[in-house]
Amino acid sequence: MDVEILSRIQFAFTISFHYIYPPLSIGLGLIMVIMEGLYLKTGDKQYETLARFWTKIFALTFGIGVATGIVMEFEFGTNWATYSRFVGDVFGSALAAEGIFAFALESGFLGVLLFGWNRVSSRVHFIATLGVFLGSCFSAVWIVIANSWQQTPAGYHVVGEGLQARAEITDFWAMVFNPSSVDRLLHVWQGAFLAGAFLVLSVHAYYLLKGRYVEISKRAFKIALGVATTFSLLQLVSGHHSAEGVSVNQPAKLAAMEGHFDSLAVADMYLFGWVDKESETVTGLGIPSGLSLLLYQDPNEPVIGLNAFPEDERPSQVNAVFQFYHIMVAIGMFLIALTVYTSIQWWRGKLFEQRWLLWTFVFAALAPQIANQAGWFAAEMGRQPWVVYGLLRTSDALSKAVTANQVLFSLIMFTIIYLFLFLLFVYLLNKKIKHGPYDEKLIDRRPLQKGMSEQIK
Repeated sequence: MDVEILSRIQFAFTISFHYIYPPLSIGLGLIMVIMEGLYLKTGDKQYETLARFWTKIFALTFGIGVATGIVMEFEFGTNWATYSRFVGDVFGSALAAEGIFAFALESGFLGVLLFGWNRVSSRVHFIATLGVFLGSCFSAVWIVIANSWQQTPAGYHVVGEGLQARAEITDFWAMVFNPSSVDRLLHVWQGAFLAGAFLVLSVHAYYLLKGRYVEISKRAFKIALGVATTFSLLQLVSGHHSAEGVSVNQPAKLAAMEGHFDSLAVADMYLFGWVDKESETVTGLGIPSGLSLLLYQDPNEPVIGLNAFPEDERPSQVNAVFQFYHIMVAIGMFLIALTVYTSIQWWRGKLFEQRWLLWTFVFAALAPQIANQAGWFAAEMGRQPWVVYGLLRTSDALSKAVTANQVLFSLIMFTIIYLFLFLLFVYLLNKKIKHGPYDEKLIDRRPLQKGMSEQIK
């Protein structure tokens, strides 16, 4: 394999691994804010116990996320020097804003969040929790803005020529509110809230199935279910709006997502299928004129297809883009069906009576993570062959001095290190889940009421 393919694989691997953790941190941050808020409102110690428990898991995801994110910054300089020079002014502004508005807020309150229990008042600790949560959300803002600018550049002009060309910001707010940034930010936030909520649902569904921490798990499950139901439905709205934006700003990407080849024709919407690039056909189950109807509310409105673009200006891996996009959509619809059905059971007073439903939630924690990864793959592969859409090709963005062997060696090294970090994360997460939300020393020292021991065990 050549330098371009290896560099793309390396960056895809590192960012995919890193992207497991920030969504969990953002989602758990919201859950922690709700739990602490309920404790302040009601004075019920069980909500405080839940907040303490999930703060420990938040700290684990936050730490691994920071460690795995640092590598990507070095890859920009080692493997993608031309790209770094071209986007340096734009990314420098966005990342500086992240440091000023997001990381400073997040890190400033993190110490109080982790070590302030019993050292500061409950209100001060709640403010610290809220500060960390908002900081993590603001951090996502600037990362998504930088990435969205690559998809839909705005507020810039290009100076220099050839390898010395670079984009300079002419309008900071036009760069921030580029055509895709708001839609993509909302979609990313909602995916993060779902990742955190479903982890909480998974852990407490497991406790309920095993008859451990029953009462406290019921409360946590209801909190997370409310978050998951709300944002699974909102994700459908933001996803649709984002797709409409892609149809305007990146029509070649949308055509690849739906396997639509005709230059300008009515387009079907496939529920699933397989794209044959050579014959320009899709084999699968589709809704006739469904894409035209969804985009324009008119089944007879034509949609721009891949053949409207030169072959070297459209995604080469059409089937991969199609599959990743449809995996994301399928999981999104599954999460809506699961959370709405479970919410109905809650309303009917039968929330915890169906063991199969609780087992579904135990394994459903993986679903938002897979959807988040698949969505990013569809977005990034659908942008190809451009690293900055319409301005800089991926093949031209590489470092000129890096060899394929060097990239391959670093890829192997990162794979080993990241595998170790993942195993460490799973081990520590499993250890904290087995320990449970109660302090064992506290349990040992206080007398248990009749029936309470069964709930704790």
